[in-house]
Amino acid sequence: MKDLVYLPDVVTLQLCESTCNCCGMCVIVCPREVFELSGGKARIINRDYCMECGACALNCKPGAITVRSGVGCAAGIISGILNNTEPTCGCSDNKSNCC
Repeated sequence: MKDLVYLPDVVTLQLCESTCNCCGMCVIVCPREVFELSGGKARIINRDYCMECGACALNCKPGAITVRSGVGCAAGIISGILNNTEPTCGCSDNKSNCC
């Protein structure tokens, strides 16, 4: 199940590693094994596995994780149609929403 990827690079998931307190809640609550703990911080091991359920962000007390639940695939498809490109949310191109 974890290898299921709908569209590559459309997930709105963001992690600010400098804000992370290494509590590990994201690893515990993520149903798709998107996160791991490494070097005293959480890190995203595969963004495309994220299904934008929002469990990680809701359980992240320091607010190091943000995700717009359920909008990545839809936004990616619409963006691709409007720009006549492959579906993408643009997160990898524009880091303005990243820490």
